Amino acid sequence: MNCESCEYYDYDEEYEQYICKINLDEDEYLKFLTKNTKGCPYYKYYDEYKSVRRQN
Repeated sequence: MNCESCEYYDYDEEYEQYICKINLDEDEYLKFLTKNTKGCPYYKYYDEYKSVRRQN
């Protein structure tokens, strides 16, 4: 999994950098930071052509 292809990875104009924009509450965020995983459990592939395929 690669953050650049994740739906939640987006450019933040305020910080002028790409960041993960997944909304986690405090408990979820702590679990995410302390969990030792090989991949992000919140990764969701961003498919920019998904809506185009539905029109066919």
